[in-house]
Amino acid sequence: MNKFKEIKPEELNENTFKLIGKDWMLITAEKENKVNTMTASWGGLGVMFNKNVVYIVLRPQRYTKEFVDYSDTFSLTFFDETFKKQLSYLGTVSGKDEDKLSKVDLTIEHSNGTPYFEEGKTVIICKKLYAQNFQPECFIESEIDKKWYPDKDYHTLYIAEIDKIFIKE
Repeated sequence: MNKFKEIKPEELNENTFKLIGKDWMLITAEKENKVNTMTASWGGLGVMFNKNVVYIVLRPQRYTKEFVDYSDTFSLTFFDETFKKQLSYLGTVSGKDEDKLSKVDLTIEHSNGTPYFEEGKTVIICKKLYAQNFQPECFIESEIDKKWYPDKDYHTLYIAEIDKIFIKE
């Protein structure tokens, strides 16, 4: 961990709309000594249950969902723009079909058993608190359901406490 320093959530000075929506992130978890990851651009950070939290959403067909469901923790790793090609690849190829991590030049590290990537610029280690499947009857704006869920493959929402944040020194 000598390349990172730990900061408090209140010290994170990144624009989270850019960080998540434009730069993207890798959601990474481990199951039975195997690590899987996927690229995501939906989610957020905030305060819930009087805790600093992240929230992410995963569709049921995503292989990474099995890993997040299995583990109590997961990580979010954010990269600079030079990693866009790797992030695009990791977001389109399933770890169920091939060992996609062997095809990108990223180094898996662990923080108390939670995998993340050494090449990231910001890493958030997360402890799951809550999970719930989206329900069609809960959409107040029905167009969202029609646009984003034509196959009815509703995301699961995860709310997780921020355990640690590491930034590159």
